[in-house]
Parts: sequence; C-alpha cells; structure tokens
Amino acid sequence: MIKAQQLRRLCFLTLLLTIAYGVLAWRLVDLQVVRHEELSLRAASNTKRAVLFVPRRGDIRDARGNLLATSLPAKTVCADPSLLGNRQGEVARAIAPLLQMEEAKVQDLLGRVWRTNSLGLVVTNRYVVLKRRVPVETWQAIQGAMTNLNFGLDGKKLTKSEARFYRELRCNAIFADPVEDQWRIYPNQRLAAHILGFTGLHETEANGKPIIETVGLEGIERTMDQYLKGVRGWRVTEKDRRNRELVFLREQDVEPADGLNVVLTVDAGVQYIVESELAEAARQHRPDSITCLAVRPRTGAIVAMATLPNFDPNMPGQFPPEARRNRIITDVNEPGSTFKIVVVAGALNDGLVKLTDVFHCENGHFPFAGHVLHDHKPYGPLSVEAIVTKSSNIGAAKIGIRLGPARLYEHIQNFGFGSLSGVPLPGEVKGLVYPPAKWSKVSIAQIPMGHGLAVTQLQMTMAMCAIANQGLMMRPLLVERLEDQEGRAVFNAQPQPVRRVLSPEAAAQMVRALKTVVSKEGTAYKARIEHYTAAGKTGTAQKPENGGYSHEKFYSSFIGFFPADDPELCVSVVMDYPKDSHYGGETCAPVFARIAERAANYLNVRPDQDADMEPDRKLARVARGAIQPVNHTRPVAGN
Repeated sequence: MIKAQQLRRLCFLTLLLTIAYGVLAWRLVDLQVVRHEELSLRAASNTKRAVLFVPRRGDIRDARGNLLATSLPAKTVCADPSLLGNRQGEVARAIAPLLQMEEAKVQDLLGRVWRTNSLGLVVTNRYVVLKRRVPVETWQAIQGAMTNLNFGLDGKKLTKSEARFYRELRCNAIFADPVEDQWRIYPNQRLAAHILGFTGLHETEANGKPIIETVGLEGIERTMDQYLKGVRGWRVTEKDRRNRELVFLREQDVEPADGLNVVLTVDAGVQYIVESELAEAARQHRPDSITCLAVRPRTGAIVAMATLPNFDPNMPGQFPPEARRNRIITDVNEPGSTFKIVVVAGALNDGLVKLTDVFHCENGHFPFAGHVLHDHKPYGPLSVEAIVTKSSNIGAAKIGIRLGPARLYEHIQNFGFGSLSGVPLPGEVKGLVYPPAKWSKVSIAQIPMGHGLAVTQLQMTMAMCAIANQGLMMRPLLVERLEDQEGRAVFNAQPQPVRRVLSPEAAAQMVRALKTVVSKEGTAYKARIEHYTAAGKTGTAQKPENGGYSHEKFYSSFIGFFPADDPELCVSVVMDYPKDSHYGGETCAPVFARIAERAANYLNVRPDQDADMEPDRKLARVARGAIQPVNHTRPVAGN
C-alpha cells in the first residue's frame, strides 16, 4: 500500500517535471527560434546605436567670393516627458523664453501622451521635438537653465529615489537630438533673394528611421541642391547602461561629405546698386512691380537680377507668394517697342532693307487688314534708322510686312523667343509665340510692334545681348564654378554660344541705330550716361484687360548696353503699371542711366568718351535728376 502511494507520488512528480521541462523547452524554442529575430532586434536596440552625421550644406558666394548664403551648426531641442513627472510648468517657464516660444505651447508639448504600440503595449511619448534649428549658444543657455532649476527644493532633504528623479530631470529630460542640425542663414537679408531662393525641412527615411533634412525649395538653393547638400555619414556602435559609447565595439564609422560651395556670376556690389536704384524708382513711380537684369553680352554672365517687391529668405513664410516670385523668368507680357529690334535686325540681316531706306509712316494712321495702326506722333517719311530712333509702330509694321511671316517667325525663334533659355533657376516659362498658321491677317503688322506675343524679360534681354555681341547669342550663365570646402574648384562653367542670330555686319548696323535712340532725337534721351556711349531701346506696352487693352495700365521698359561698340554690360529695366508716367523713356531710361553710371564706376569700365561731358549730355543728366543745375542767383558756400 505504501509502495503504491510512493509510486503514484513519483509518477505525479515525474509528470510535473515533464510538463515543467516541456514548458521550458517551448519557451526556449519560442525565444531562440520563433521570436529570435524580433528579440534580437529589441536587445540590440537597448545597446546598439546608429547615429547619422548630417553634412554641412555648402555656401553660396558671389563672383568676388562674398558670402550670400551659409550654414551654421544648430540643435534640435527635444524633450522626454516621461522624466518630468508633474514639473512641466516649471520647466516650460524656464526654457520657453530661450526658445522664443509661448510658455503655454511649450508646457503642452511637455505633457505625457499614452498610446498603444504595434506590440500591444501601452507606452508614453519619450521623444518630443520642441524646436528645430536652435543656435548652439541658445542650446547651451537651455542646458544652463535646466541645471540651475531648483524646483523649490532648497534645504529640503531628499530620498535616494527623489534625488535620482531630479538628477534625471535636469540632465536628460531636455536634450538635443544626436543628429546634428544646421541653420541656413542669408547674411545680406533681401539682397539677391530671388536668385538665392530659400530652404525648408523635408522628412525622409534613413535605415528605416524618419529623419528631417534641409532641402532647397526655390532659386539656386533648389536647382543646385544635389551639390549643396553633400552626402550623409553614419556610425554604428554600442553603448553601456550609462549611455557611454563602447568604442571598441564600433562597427561602422563613415564620415559625411560636406556639400560643395556654389560660386555665382552675380556681383554683390552691382546687385546692391541695382536694388537700391530700383527701390528709389519704386518710390518715385509707384509701379506694381519693378525688375532689372544686368548681363555681360560677351559671355551671357548674369551680374545682377532683382525684383521688387522682394522678400527675406531668412523668413520666406512671412511674405506673400507674389513677393517670392522671380518675375524676370516667370512672368510674360507683350514686349511693346523693344521687340522692334527683332524685326529690324532680321530685315537688315536678310538684306531686305538698309538703314538709309525710307518708309512712309502715314502721318500716324495706317489702315491695314481692317485695323488702323497708330504712332505716338504723326511721322511722315522715315529712314529705317529713324524708325528705330523714333520708335515708329507703322515703320516697324511695314518692315515686318516686307520681311514676311515665314522669315519673321524664323527670326523670332532664332532670337530665343518661345523656348527656355536654360538659366539654372526654377520656374522659367517659354512665353507665348504662335506659328504663322495661327496668325490673324493683322499679325504680320502687329507682331513687329511687340503685340500678339508674350515674352519674359530674360528672353528680351538676351536678344539685346545677341545684338551687342556681334550677332552671337549666348546662354545665360549664372553659376560660375563649384568649389569644395577648401576652395578648390571641382567644376568651372564656360560661356556657351547658342547660335548666331545675325551677321556681324547686320549687328553693327543695329548698334548704330540703337545709339541714336539715346540721343536728343531718340525716345531714350534720359538714358545717356557720363563718359560712355550707350545704345538701347524703349518699350511701352498696354496691359491686357477684360479681353482688350487697358488705356491706363502699361508695361514700361528700357533695355540698353554700354559702351555701345565694345559692351561690358547690358541692363534692362521693366516697370509694371507705373502711376505717374508710362513711357519707357521717361520711367525706365533714367533708372538704366543711374545703374549704368554707378556700375561702370564700380566695375572700372573703361570710358569710350572724353572726360569732359558734352553740353547735351549734361542736360540729359539734369533732366533725369542725376545732377542738379547750378542756381547762380544764390551765394555758394565756401570751403
């Protein structure tokens, strides 16, 4: 009987042990086989760390090396709300002023939020971004503020657990993200804003983890982003329970490759001259917008490009979209009389006219194809040169009729209208140029006057540059070279000819005609500049409105270059709806002259005229306000 009980007990014990070992075996199989990958990753996450190194974004500099955009080291300030207990208010009060944030918003971010993760576990938020792009000095001040927080504990004796809580709170509750951040700044604020553009933050993934990186959103920042941003580096290592790196267990260590510096053809000095003169002209004429483009005709290098209204790329979100638009390449309008250079140059190039040929301008009224064309003054017989000088619509129309639709359209295309110029800026448009099959009967007469098509200011300026450059059209050049962080050039851009649009002889004849525009007899007398011979063309185009043309709103423009026979700079000025006067010779020509004189002095352009100003040149400067007439009735102050 006793042996039977012992046997039963032994069997029961054996069964228990078998079940226990079976459960243990299953647990081992579950941990080592079924859930091996999951648990390995979880274990590794406790000690292994993968740290990303963000490369420094390259600088943007002008042609003389002046800094236009750069990156400073910054921090992403984060918080672990699980370490704060009920001290969110006191922490928010201490750091909100340093972060330049509202205290209530910071306190709200520091609050604990509970959620269920993918494993079904209830967890709290241990990583909250308070602010990105915080300067290093500000982060150091935040660390000091956290260290000095006493929470009203002076003289109070703490238990070990309480002491540990406050130590963790001060040291680890507010921390900086290990992925370094950078702060993109534009030290000259609004200068060249439409060229430089601006950056923004973009969320992407690296090694399965979301990261925030800086990307270019507009301007050169966008088009050259792949060169500016560099290549990320990384480090895979292990840390101990105190979060100290175990260097001997470091598996991978790849240094980041910093971005390249972009050197532009823009000269910050000329850019400042242009922007300051545009600001003065905007105050005087109160246009909806005013733009200027300065280009070297021989190379196509853009020296300055400015649009008002403009914006500060340090804070682009504080400006309306229309202020951030680069109107020189994104906006199109009928060019008006500046387009006459295309039809006259084309006819000269084809040998259909000479500068001395005479056309009757019908005393200002020319019926054609059911329409009546008008001139701003009643002209009779005018030579081709005088048609350019006086800017006769009827004369230009008659030259266009002689040229014919096919040849006129071919010259329009050759001068680059209706196609992209290739300038490395986002948003450029082709304009509106229709083939002859879509022209109306009057188009052959209207297009030579600058109506019936739409162009960008860049296209019109490059067309004038082609004439100044002996008939050879160049591609707009904005990026001069790329450099590494040591200043070594890794790429040098070269001037790129696009095509020959005119023979040198025809281009020389056009220059001769365009010089007369900047004379007493021409429409741009106020464009004359001291010590230099200038050449150019005025334009005044009615703005489309309600299916027709406005009689009050105009696009006014002047495009000129100097010295006329050996040009260093071509400058175009366009105003959208100036309020006091609408003729390009009255509004834009004086702005051209002021910019040209200051730029010539700054760039040390060799004069092509005698040092003594001619009397009529002095009068021109007085007329546009560049110099003041002497009042001999007043006594002159002594030295």
